[in-house]
Amino acid sequence: MQRVLSGMQASGKLHIGHLVGVLQNWVRLQDKYECFYFVADWHALTTGYAHPEGIKGSTEDIFTNYLAAGLDPERCTMFLQSRVLEHSELHLLLSMVTPLGWLERVPTYKEKKEQLSDRDLSMYGFLGYPVLQSADILVYRADFVPVGHDQLPHLEITREIARRFNHLYGEAFPEPEALLTEYPKVTGTDGRKMSKSYDNAIYLSDTPEEAEQKLRTMKTDPARMRRTDKGDPEKSPVFDLHKVFSTKDEQAEVAEGCRTAGIGCIDCKKILIKNIFALLEPIWEKRAQIAADPSILKNAVDMGTERATEAARKTMGDVRRLMGFEWGM
Repeated sequence: MQRVLSGMQASGKLHIGHLVGVLQNWVRLQDKYECFYFVADWHALTTGYAHPEGIKGSTEDIFTNYLAAGLDPERCTMFLQSRVLEHSELHLLLSMVTPLGWLERVPTYKEKKEQLSDRDLSMYGFLGYPVLQSADILVYRADFVPVGHDQLPHLEITREIARRFNHLYGEAFPEPEALLTEYPKVTGTDGRKMSKSYDNAIYLSDTPEEAEQKLRTMKTDPARMRRTDKGDPEKSPVFDLHKVFSTKDEQAEVAEGCRTAGIGCIDCKKILIKNIFALLEPIWEKRAQIAADPSILKNAVDMGTERATEAARKTMGDVRRLMGFEWGM
């Protein structure tokens, strides 16, 4: 089977946007490809190096959600980046052949620097993030990486680095292809994109009470001050979520009800809550099982890390041989 590689950075909790945008797609892929899914704890240091204390908790929560969303450790390989030291070795070797200009032109380099102006990011780790990301992919000789259109530049630098290494030393890596995925836009409770940075997310770790409270207090069309006021569903963040989580018939029902004042905002939200809860209830149940028996999580990650290490070691054996680092004594 062809191999797929993807991961998530250990920099916070996962929310329903991650569920419908990433995890559900990963679950489907594990039946079609040999899938490697990891938690990138080292990557969390690129912007959060001064406060690493939250990485462990974030890592455990992400792995818990991997399992709760339906990833099966018997059908895919789940592992922790920092436990496979071959990532760091390949990162070092690739950094020797990656031109500085390639890193400086990565679109998100300047964007992130401006967005995170409250911290000092004048570090090699931040600039060299794409090299470590390339090592993550190439050490498993991945054929495909699931990405959205906005992430294509990140994959392209990986392809360039692989091409340069192969030219200098011999064929070691395939050039990974994009497995283009359409990620639905998931609006947060305040109308902006759902993000932990905005504190506007419905987290997979939220209790039912917390999730319901967040949804019930969401903003709607500001023109609907009273139950009898007519509104425009396109101006309501709640309707944005209906487009992701509700059926076409339900969307038509709430849109018409909003425009004619046939239903109130509370009624509209009740339909949304019902649909989101139908998605989250199996996840809450699985999370509770894992919390009651932590060995479920430990065994899954241990097994996956062992498989990942075996695959990475094969790659690095070839890399060392091609670069002349196998010494005969």
